[in-house]
Formats: sequence, structure tokens, C-alpha cells
Amino acid sequence: MPWVLHVDMDQFIAAVEVLRRPELAGLPVVVGGRGDPTERAVVSTASYEAREHGVRSGMPLRVAVRRCPGAVFLPVDKQAYDAASAVVMATLRAAPGAVVQVLGWDEAFVGVETEDPEAYAADLQAAVLDATSLHCSVGIGDTTVRAKTATDLGKPRGRFRLTRENWFAVMGERPTRDLWGVGTRIAQRLADLGITTVLELASADDEVLAAAFGPATGPHLGRLGRGVSSAVVDPTPWVPRAHGRETTYQHDLAPPERSAALRVLAEQVVADVAAEGRACVRVHLKVRFAPFSTVTRSRKLPAPTYDAALVAATAQALLDALDDDRPIRLLGVRAEMEPPEGGYDPPRTHGRPGGP
Repeated sequence: MPWVLHVDMDQFIAAVEVLRRPELAGLPVVVGGRGDPTERAVVSTASYEAREHGVRSGMPLRVAVRRCPGAVFLPVDKQAYDAASAVVMATLRAAPGAVVQVLGWDEAFVGVETEDPEAYAADLQAAVLDATSLHCSVGIGDTTVRAKTATDLGKPRGRFRLTRENWFAVMGERPTRDLWGVGTRIAQRLADLGITTVLELASADDEVLAAAFGPATGPHLGRLGRGVSSAVVDPTPWVPRAHGRETTYQHDLAPPERSAALRVLAEQVVADVAAEGRACVRVHLKVRFAPFSTVTRSRKLPAPTYDAALVAATAQALLDALDDDRPIRLLGVRAEMEPPEGGYDPPRTHGRPGGP
């Protein structure tokens, strides 16, 4: 019968770094920014040993070093992770009968027809380990949501199966936050409706959910509670809609420094969209004021362009319109691109390449 397997590399970035520095095995390792915890940057990933001290992805490095003073801090090396990821995905595609949908550097869905999904998953783990010396966990499910959810229950280096038969026995009393696609804010909004567990979400009236979250999102959340989603693994490469760059500055930017910073970001973004061969049609600006207040704005361009000066000027106009002289600690520019010929594929229920 057909199965969906979710392959997720264990502590991927940290594991790649430990492979390059075997003396770090067993030590708390934190990867982020330029590897200097005195600078403004966030944690990209942390080894399991560092996580035991409360270090988490997205946490400022300065907080991470307070939580784990003995951690080894390393800079991000995107090229190394790209190379390791390419070997992982090639290994998955080489598996017998596998259909692979890449979700990011370190995870993918694998669709396969087999009578023994556990044995197939074990073979995948062994093949990835042999090719990369890296370990992974595998979630086994009859839908993408159940497979993705099962992975965390098997970590690290393990396997776990979730299907319609055992979904509520395993997940029913767990908090909604444990569901893939339910973040902290959505979980809180659900709690405001009296919905705190997966079973309660699964049993909620679609009309109530639609009234609170919208006609599409509300019923979708109910389906997540039931573990219902596509059982089809889509190998079509994900086509990005935009490219963006952002920088956290080591000192707060005063007004005279902002224009030059935006020009640098615009040039980087235009180079990215030019490599795609699809011009910029809308400019998005992200600003984080000191100490930690984030604002986003966007503006459609009069015509598609590869003109970095126009992109920078548009971002500058968006910034000027904020009329805010507070010091800036982060700026980001994102260029939304023309759609590809034939348009975008229908949106997937879940999954697209992401960060580490």
C-alpha cells in the first residue's frame, strides 16, 4: 500500500559541524551568525547537548551564551550545509520506488508503496548514514500531516508510525501546539475558544473555526486536528515567489546610514532575482527598531524591473513613510517576482524549502 515517510535530519547543521570537527562530539554546540555571541545574531541550530540548557533556534546568541556559557559557538557555513543536503536528497531519490518532495535543507517527504514501511524507513536511515555519516529520524504516516507529526515522536535516530487507526490514541490529549502548522499564536487563539487539545480541535465545529480564523483557515485547522491532509508526495520543485535579504547591524543605524544600507540590500536582492530570470514586481521592507519593534511594508512597482536603484528607492520611500527616527537594528528588503510562465502550481497543503 502507499505510505508517506517524512525524513528529518537530526540536529542537521550542528551534526555537519561536528563531522568537520570530531572533537566537538558530545559538547554543546551552537551555530549562528558569525559565531560570536557578543554580536547581534540568532541561533540557527543547537546540538542536543545545548538544547538541554534551553538553547533554541531563533534565540539571540547573547541569550544562548547566558543559558549555556560552556557552549562552542560556530559561524554559519551555508555552502557546507548545501553540499550535505544535496547528498541526503540524492540518497533519498535513489531509494527503490521513492518519490521525493524536498521541504528544506534537512527534511523531505518520501512517497513509496511497500508492505513494510518500518523496514523501508530503516533502509533509508542506513543509506543516509552510509552516504553522509549523518543520522535522521523517519515519521511514517498515511498522510503528510501524520508522517510529519510522527517524526518528532521518533527523534532522535528513530522511527514512529501515525495513521488514522492510532492518531487520537497518540495525539488526542496533546496540546494543539504539537500539530504541524499550529504555532504559538494560533494555539493561543484556539485556547481563547476553549480548544486546547488535538481531540478538542478535531471535534470543533467548522463554522466556529471559520468565524474565528476565516473560511479557509478555520476548517483547515480542524482537518489538522484529525490528521487529515494529502497522501500524495509531490516531487515538483518548489518555485519561489520572492527573494529577500536582511541584516542585523552590530550598531543601531542612525538616519544618515539607512540609505546606504538599503542600497546594499537592494543590490543583493536584485542579483538573486536576476539569477531566477524573473523581474521584481513588488518591494517589501522589513524594519526592526531598537530595542525590538518590527514593522513591514510593501509597494507594487509600476513595471517589472531589474533596476537595483529603483528597488532601493522604493524601499527608502517605504521607510520614509514610517516617519520614525528611532534607531534601527535590522533592515530587510524582499523582491516579489513575476510569476513563471504558466503561473505557479496549485499551493501545497504543506511543505516548501525553508531554512536550517
